[in-house]
Amino acid sequence: MKTRYVIICFACVLLGASCLYAGSSDRIGTAGAQELRIPIGGRTTAMGGSNIADVYGSEALYWNPAGVSHHDGTEAMFSHLEYMADINIDYFGVMTNLEDFGTIGFQAKVISIGDIPRTTTREALGTGEMFSPTFSVVGVTYSRVFTDRVSFGVTANYVNEAVEQVAAHGISFDVGVMYDPLWQGLRFGITMKNFGPNMKFEGEGFNVSVDVPGTEPGSKPKNFRSQSSEFELPAYIKFGVSWDMVNQDLNKAVVTGAFQANNFSEDEFRGGLEYSYDDMFFLRGGYSYSNQESYMYGLSVGGGIKYAWGQNYITLDYTWVESEYFDNNQYFTAKFSF
Repeated sequence: MKTRYVIICFACVLLGASCLYAGSSDRIGTAGAQELRIPIGGRTTAMGGSNIADVYGSEALYWNPAGVSHHDGTEAMFSHLEYMADINIDYFGVMTNLEDFGTIGFQAKVISIGDIPRTTTREALGTGEMFSPTFSVVGVTYSRVFTDRVSFGVTANYVNEAVEQVAAHGISFDVGVMYDPLWQGLRFGITMKNFGPNMKFEGEGFNVSVDVPGTEPGSKPKNFRSQSSEFELPAYIKFGVSWDMVNQDLNKAVVTGAFQANNFSEDEFRGGLEYSYDDMFFLRGGYSYSNQESYMYGLSVGGGIKYAWGQNYITLDYTWVESEYFDNNQYFTAKFSF
């Protein structure tokens, strides 16, 4: 029975991966719903986004749903990211273990773009009014440990984008598998993210009233309705490995690596390292690389502290991520385990 579960888990990931296109420069800019790609959490982002084989608890809700079940009890996470161009990302995730049933989780990501001056074809310099686009992702996760070696997880996300009087709604799915051979501290992970049907903008904002050239002065304008083309989701599959390089007494060091095959850009290579002392103090670093011209990211560093509060634990993390053309990204994350 357990062997059958393992085969099903890997089959789900591999069958989904066969739907993805190989990354190339020709596909840059062809995918929408880019809010799905914005990473969250202090630990994995500090490790260059490479940690999908050793991520667990509430942070795994985003990175690899298979790791959600690798945490007993309940954990909630709050994360704030100072993104580019004065855009702020706020994230909330919570998971709880339900014994024999498995582990369930919920997450919500909200992108605050800020106020933008409203312009029209007649008032190109602005109408004096402002508008604020809204982008959000809400997800539900189920994760389960099938054997002492294999765990599996799946997430269903609802994606919402609204700009003025037009909006796009969609569904995306994440699938993840973790495998621990119980040998020399090695672990492996596979995750496939953001696969689902195409999205499309619709709404009253596509109705346009224009004056038809050549008509008599004072004639009523004609109403036209334009249409938006469909766009793909930014799907990708990531293969990762982690290794406990040091695991002695109070000292532990974990090395991670990952290869990310994209359907929307060149593929990416990621690596990271975490040193922890007494499971209380943490130092992290990572690097991400791509052959893509004008690739934005590179070095990442961070740290954290975990301390007991009665029978509960509080973890505070900070991460700094290099960004080539905008302000460097800064993540502030808090986790509460109880």
